[in-house]
Amino acid sequence: MPEAVIVSTARSPIGRANKGSMTSIRPDDLATQMVRAALDKVPALDPHDVDDLMMGCGQPAGESGQNIGRTVAVQLGYDFMPGTTVNRYCSSSLQTSRMAFHAIKAGEGDVFISAGVETVSRYNKGNADGWPDTHNPKYAEAEQRTAKAAESGASEWHDPRQDDTLPDVYIAMGQTAENLALYKDVSREDMDHFGVRSQNLAEQALANGFWAKDITPITLPDGTQVTKDDGPRAGVTYDAVAGLKPVFRPDGRVTAGNCCALNDGAAAVIIMSDTKAAELGLTPLARIVATGVSGLSPEIMGFGPVEATRRALAKAGMQIGDIDLVEINEAFAAQVIPSYRELGIDPDRLNVNGGAIAVGHPFGMTGARITSTLLNSLAFHDKQFGLETMCVGGGQGMAMIVERLT
Repeated sequence: MPEAVIVSTARSPIGRANKGSMTSIRPDDLATQMVRAALDKVPALDPHDVDDLMMGCGQPAGESGQNIGRTVAVQLGYDFMPGTTVNRYCSSSLQTSRMAFHAIKAGEGDVFISAGVETVSRYNKGNADGWPDTHNPKYAEAEQRTAKAAESGASEWHDPRQDDTLPDVYIAMGQTAENLALYKDVSREDMDHFGVRSQNLAEQALANGFWAKDITPITLPDGTQVTKDDGPRAGVTYDAVAGLKPVFRPDGRVTAGNCCALNDGAAAVIIMSDTKAAELGLTPLARIVATGVSGLSPEIMGFGPVEATRRALAKAGMQIGDIDLVEINEAFAAQVIPSYRELGIDPDRLNVNGGAIAVGHPFGMTGARITSTLLNSLAFHDKQFGLETMCVGGGQGMAMIVERLT
């Protein structure tokens, strides 16, 4: 059975939505630049040999609509290249990697482009989170319960299954973080310390050149280049973060200092069979060992990494102690903390260059971005096995284990 190996990655800088460095670039143009950059790293690959270009996008509408995966293939000049768009929200471009992994294992192809893009700056604005309003009236009871909890300063999370009401599938993500902080008793102090940790580690990684290695510059429509992420801040202290006000509930624990921002960005990963890589004379960066996906109540979606990781580890025949470096997407400190504690992850192996609280989380991009960061981190620290995992809006989790080969 062939192995699925990663031969190149490229990820753009991450801009702050609506006010950052990348508001002027369309998602299709941005994604095209990143796919081109990933392909350029594999000059021996004939684009005609690409079996599919799979683009992850958390909100595939507006400028990201009409199958942006196919749009990017044509914009590259490859009208012969198939293209599709995949939505598993926060893990959309990890899902595309999983699909490439499965197709190669099944013998249904040798070369795939797994990519992802999100430009929240250019959404057609709908609700307060910037998402189009898609709520079904069936969720009214859950929405009312959430509103009452926010107003009253609820001291515990109410599981909607206890009274046979439907959970709010796409409740505001900040509310899910507040729910999980209550459910798993994650303190505001711990969340703030974790947010500071992310920023401080990202600052160190900037200083030692790690992020410069990880980032592929992009060119804006006016010809200027963006070479670094907007998010990381120098000299962030606990006292400063502890002074921030809660965002989602008056007496809540989630603040701008312990969660990710809304962002813009794109990334791409070239995945092929080990036999194709050998035929082209390539030395793969890594092989995909196993993946896992799971579901849970949408109202505590942040706990999704736990079961997804356990499933991936079981398929790989591994224990968490076998993993050298872990990347848990930092949507909220409120969800990373209970996830890594539950899984028994050594904090010294976790998000060692900072995470999305500092760097950012463009939904459709994040899976591919973390793959790039994880592989570069394994090489930078001379480690072998890595795990990337994340929670997913709507109540899911996803995970992938990789083994560095070079």
